[in-house]
Amino acid sequence: MSAIQNVAIVGAGGHIGGAFARALIQAGNHVVTALSRFDSKRQHFLVITLAATAPEETHAKIVKAAAEAGVPYVMPNAFSYPIYQDNLCEQDLYTSIIRGGIANRVSDIQRSGAASVVLCCGFWYEWTLAMGESSFGFSIRDRKITFFDDGKRTITVSTWEQCGLALVSLLSLPETITSPSLAGYKNRNVLISSFSISQRDILDSLHRVLGTTDDDWDIKYESSAQRVKEGEEEMREGSQRGFIKWLCANTFLPGNIASDFTDKEIANSVLGLPEEDLDDATKRVVTRLENGWSPFEELGKGGS
Repeated sequence: MSAIQNVAIVGAGGHIGGAFARALIQAGNHVVTALSRFDSKRQHFLVITLAATAPEETHAKIVKAAAEAGVPYVMPNAFSYPIYQDNLCEQDLYTSIIRGGIANRVSDIQRSGAASVVLCCGFWYEWTLAMGESSFGFSIRDRKITFFDDGKRTITVSTWEQCGLALVSLLSLPETITSPSLAGYKNRNVLISSFSISQRDILDSLHRVLGTTDDDWDIKYESSAQRVKEGEEEMREGSQRGFIKWLCANTFLPGNIASDFTDKEIANSVLGLPEEDLDDATKRVVTRLENGWSPFEELGKGGS
């Protein structure tokens, strides 16, 4: 039996924080506390989820408070792609902003005396697809798609539900040095995946959900490298959509070794995660959009 009983979540009102809270409560094996800031003692595991617009120092302050309260494990707000040291030496904007930021959060935890447990899930499928042309290149309402390069580059993505199930399974592992155990993930990445997919795969899924064909869509092609350049220029001008374009295009670059990690040590089988249906996930996105959902509006309100 796991020694992890008390779990605190900062940001349980957001999409990923809510998925964590729902999964833990449904499993019924842990005492879950939702916090707007960390000020609670006697917690065994802290999960930090923050909006993309949250100041970077917010994360550091939460980690400091958790260390003072003696929390042994902290899952940082780093739900993205794994960081590999041989990819950190690149002196580019992507490394300094994204990978550098994640590395700093992890280092803050480990320097505090707690153990970091990083959930690497890739992009959240529902959130990123719904962001429109700026992200995966899709404007579902307008039936438009911009393929990056040939549109067949695969990346790893996960659903919110899969992330929630992964956390429940992880915290249900025994806290021992035997394998599998929670201790085995101390200061390590936990790699999970819902799908390894390309833009072409997503469009085919949309066809099945919407009953469309390629003839119903305006299909264009753009170099991923050119898209990175355009996104960076827009981002420097203060465009939020430009940042998303730059971020996602970087992920699809042929040389990005971290963006499809399904050939690495994926923890899906160890954690007993289910095999998901891509069309079900796509349908959830379509339904949300039809009901007026806008991730960009949520970002403006501090959502995640």
